[in-house]
Amino acid sequence: MYDGCSADALRTLLDVPRVAAYDSVSSTLDIAHGLAAEGAPAGTLVLADQQLAGRGRHGRRWESAPGAGIWLTLIERPVDPTAVQLLSLRLGLRAARVLDRYTSSPVRLKWPNDLYVGAGKLAGILVESRWRDERIDWVAIGFGLNVRIPGGVPRAAALQSETERVEVLAELIPALRAAAAARGQLSESELAQFAARDLARGRRCREPAIGLVQGIDAHGALIIRTAAGDVAHTSGSLVLEEDA
Repeated sequence: MYDGCSADALRTLLDVPRVAAYDSVSSTLDIAHGLAAEGAPAGTLVLADQQLAGRGRHGRRWESAPGAGIWLTLIERPVDPTAVQLLSLRLGLRAARVLDRYTSSPVRLKWPNDLYVGAGKLAGILVESRWRDERIDWVAIGFGLNVRIPGGVPRAAALQSETERVEVLAELIPALRAAAAARGQLSESELAQFAARDLARGRRCREPAIGLVQGIDAHGALIIRTAAGDVAHTSGSLVLEEDA
């Protein structure tokens, strides 16, 4: 059961082929990779009320308290390797539009995979892919979202009080699936949408280089104006000067 809904009821509500719901797991990403290796179809969703060893970029790990958020991993089987490189950005854009209605102010995006409300982090995305020879076999889309402010975490944000997790999932899962189905580089519309929500544009940063953040390009690279000119970065973490 997940907030009173069975896995089968959630499967029907969310229009996905399978929902695996757990009270507590180490990480929904680990469960999802195991299911995908066994042949789970695209759209398979892993949900947990609690994570004991959730993980983010660069191997960071944390506990996700029971009932405090939405901790999920979605399995997809995309066919466009170029689009997979942009998937975190597209997921953030689609999710932000959904979550706006549940937050006190518009959701903002921090390259490459974080969602913010004000100065507080609301959600994080981690996409892990598995390949077979030269072909993508599956991607596991990890999404962690604060429904309430987590204890002991500075500068965190959450959804508005009384928000129902199942209601959010009903809008969020179709949005994430649509992002996973997109192909090619970022469109002009997507770039404009990101710019309107860009937390860092026009601010100084320390990583992945020292300079002034200019935004992103159609390939999803972060553009930083440095002493040597504009430089595109496709990997690393964005650390703003005031956060260093």
